Amino acid sequence: MANSPSIAATRRSDTGKGTARSLRRAGRVPAVIYGHDRSPEPLMVDAAALGRLLASGNAASTIFELAVDGDAPVKALIREIQRNPLRQTDIIHLDFLEIRAHEKITVEVPVHLTGTADGVRNFGGILDQVMHKLQIRVLPADLPASIDLDVTPLGIGKSLFVRDVHIERIEIMHDPKLPICSVVAPRTEEAPPAAAAAEAPAEPELIRKPKPEEEGETAE
Repeated sequence: MANSPSIAATRRSDTGKGTARSLRRAGRVPAVIYGHDRSPEPLMVDAAALGRLLASGNAASTIFELAVDGDAPVKALIREIQRNPLRQTDIIHLDFLEIRAHEKITVEVPVHLTGTADGVRNFGGILDQVMHKLQIRVLPADLPASIDLDVTPLGIGKSLFVRDVHIERIEIMHDPKLPICSVVAPRTEEAPPAAAAAEAPAEPELIRKPKPEEEGETAE
């Protein structure tokens, strides 16, 4: 695991929606930290610094060194990020979970597919990735930034399943039968509709022989 990025926070005593709005106007993001039987503690962090930090990696699987009011930093995960539904770049609240080095954590990490599948390279297939994240249980020291899976051997109609992923010291929490990705046959263009059948030749007009009473008057 790479060195943990650090983030500073400040304790806050005031809570509530009005206080949260005031903090956000002042460039602060309301937050809370909990874990290990501690009562949730309200915090605030600098919005600009937080934005730069989150832009550098995957927040859900990043362990931070969180220093509160200059105290010795603790290791923490971001358990939840609440964003403005109208502007996703605006973070309105954070939940931090304090962690311990000897205790396993359950987190989601991104799945990166590497290589070019045989069915794509040689047969024009399409690689369809179904799962973009995997939930894993792992010790903090073994937490990967991502799970990289080589799809090179996959041919047309072949899939990579959860059961195919084996990483030392990592427990994957999903159903083993779930597919992560598949190579599907290339989409063929639909054949153009058949040309309208030529109109059948008109049937010849039937000239029926007039009945005697229809033949007109006979000459006297």
